[in-house]
Amino acid sequence: MRRQDELLTSRARVTPRYALLPREGIPFSRLPHWPAARVQVLASGELGAGFIEYRMELDAGGSGTQTADGSTETFLYLLSGSAKLAIGDDGRDLVSGGYALVPPDRTFSLSAGSDSVVLVVRKRYEAAEGVGLYAPLVSNEADVRGEVYLGDEGALLQTLIPDDFAYDMAMNIFTFETGHSLPVTETHVMEHGLVVLQGKGVYFLDNSWMEVAESDFIWMGPYCPQSYYATGPVATRYLYYKNVNREIAVP
Repeated sequence: MRRQDELLTSRARVTPRYALLPREGIPFSRLPHWPAARVQVLASGELGAGFIEYRMELDAGGSGTQTADGSTETFLYLLSGSAKLAIGDDGRDLVSGGYALVPPDRTFSLSAGSDSVVLVVRKRYEAAEGVGLYAPLVSNEADVRGEVYLGDEGALLQTLIPDDFAYDMAMNIFTFETGHSLPVTETHVMEHGLVVLQGKGVYFLDNSWMEVAESDFIWMGPYCPQSYYATGPVATRYLYYKNVNREIAVP
């Protein structure tokens, strides 16, 4: 927040190919399925994204239920706090770094055991011929080993969802030590929804470099050139979504 005597400026950028949204500029909303939650909508179809992403704050005891609709899958990641996740009759305890992928045929509920912050990604599940629907996946990032990325010991990639044809989405965590970067400028058909978990640096998006920092959200559309360089005093960590493992629709 700025003082009343300061000029109003923003790092926010919204274009047809990408968006950078500092969290401070996103107002809170409410959702019928999550009546106790303070919700910030990070990505939606109105932005140009093919998925929805929320950041939700729940006070201790706050809860919500998402009813299965047969077509929408949901990924949840606990940024902070603790919560009880119930998928049907299966109850699991989540702590910070805990996550779950819930298939479209399962109703689930989440109840905060302490003040908690949750990231939620929802998208239409894309069925593939000969590929069965996956079972619910529940784990914690602490149990996922970071793999050295393209030979750079200062860049580690954690693959939270197995790289298997059963899954049509990926959720990964990249960690870059200060001074390390993506080794190439990527340009690909997959889109991204990215939340900076820690640190700061400069992101290259569609021929522009821009500063990013903890709690920023970035949407990257298909074929938007992108790269990253970590500059802060601590390592950068960011969590990102991408659509994977499915045929590309013929125009």
